[in-house]
Amino acid sequence: MKEHIKSKYVKRTQKDYSMSLKLQIVSEIEQGILTRREAQIRYGIQGGDSYIE
Repeated sequence: MKEHIKSKYVKRTQKDYSMSLKLQIVSEIEQGILTRREAQIRYGIQGGDSYIE
């Protein structure tokens, strides 16, 4: 009998971010507090990495 393997993948849904949060995140990136990738991880921002340097 085969074991059922549970997937670790969690389907994520699109989030709505307030304008103030967006501006805060951009400010943190511009000030060098976070890189774009770090901001994606910290705030759970989805998106392709094609635009990230």
